Amino acid sequence: MTTPATTPAVRVLIADDQKMVRQGFTVLLDAEPGIEVVGQAVDGHDAVAKTAELAPDVVLMDIRMPGLGGIDATRRLTEPADATVKILVLTTFDLDEYVYEALRAGASGFLLKDASAEELAQAVRVVAAGDALLAPRITKRLIAEFSRMSGAPRTPLRDRAAGLTERESEVLSLIAQGLSNAEIAACLVVAEQTVKTHVGRILVKLGLRDRTQAAVFAYETGLVRPTGY
Repeated sequence: MTTPATTPAVRVLIADDQKMVRQGFTVLLDAEPGIEVVGQAVDGHDAVAKTAELAPDVVLMDIRMPGLGGIDATRRLTEPADATVKILVLTTFDLDEYVYEALRAGASGFLLKDASAEELAQAVRVVAAGDALLAPRITKRLIAEFSRMSGAPRTPLRDRAAGLTERESEVLSLIAQGLSNAEIAACLVVAEQTVKTHVGRILVKLGLRDRTQAAVFAYETGLVRPTGY
């Protein structure tokens, strides 16, 4: 008789210069099934070093830290072509210009520091899976707001988007609007697996890490126009 394989726990590193925040998140996450806090970092430099040492799946990254801040640390961790770690940015304000910069630097999503234990655990699982935008309504609003401020769409990015098929462009637009694969499938009247295939091809063609990066790309190229904010 064989024993069913168990899913490995999501390994989390918490990077924040406030000890109480680190300890609080550690207590909350360690109480969640399927999540293991493997370490804490006191600043960006420490986060980069601890990531290399401990190989976490997700780093909870505070944006504003002394020395190396969260944005630069995120960029260092996500720039390597073989990087697999996902960055979940922690912030006090849901419309923080630094959060948008962190998303552009390679973060997969963001979370408010006053999130509940359930929201925190769900955010970690979502980012680790890489299969949905985190808090789509809030993230979409933030991306839209700062895309509006960033000026005209960037021509080099639009050139990259030219390689997408009409259906892929449609799927990308829906991703940027915060829809899940199931919601996109219902909208387009296709199978969810078909949507997953399209999403995978979009990421490969555009050289993007995940859906959050795809959403940022869609706004920056002008494929999706911010409305209603």
